[in-house]
Amino acid sequence: MSAAWRNVFTYNKFAQITARALRNSLKEEQRIAAEKRGLTSVRYQQWENGQGGPQITLSEEEAAKKSS
Repeated sequence: MSAAWRNVFTYNKFAQITARALRNSLKEEQRIAAEKRGLTSVRYQQWENGQGGPQITLSEEEAAKKSS
């Protein structure tokens, strides 16, 4: 019965839920710092003829806007 959560959702979803609960339980200053560490960004670079172009960094919001 200890692994009943496996029948409901994946381990990644379980980790996401527990991380959110932990962050919400922190005091304001620590919570803000933890939320900043949790942000994900995308960085890409186009290559042509074996030469890399400039690296472009996108935040999650920008990446969502570009993919829409």
